[in-house]
Amino acid sequence: MAISLEARKPTLANLRGGISGPAIKPVAVRCIYDIYKAVKIPILGMGGVMTGEDALEMILAGATAVGVGSAIYYRGIDVFKKITKEMKEWGVKNKVKKLKGLVGAANK
Repeated sequence: MAISLEARKPTLANLRGGISGPAIKPVAVRCIYDIYKAVKIPILGMGGVMTGEDALEMILAGATAVGVGSAIYYRGIDVFKKITKEMKEWGVKNKVKKLKGLVGAANK
């Protein structure tokens, strides 16, 4: 929630906001990790993905795809290329041949 000092009223129409961006990432990763153990369907990981490392963390927890939102605001519209590049660099450094092999690896 946020209150305008000048208007002396809440700034959001519904009074309360939610958590998004980097603040939600630890919760999202934990949820993906738990869901991966409970179901055998594709999982979309989202919430706080700012870097390639963030995306990889969600994949290791069990995400088969990763969504990006707030990072567009912080890192620009080309953030998708940046994240992809960071993921590729990590993969080369860590001798990862296929991304698919990382899905849920933290659960094993």
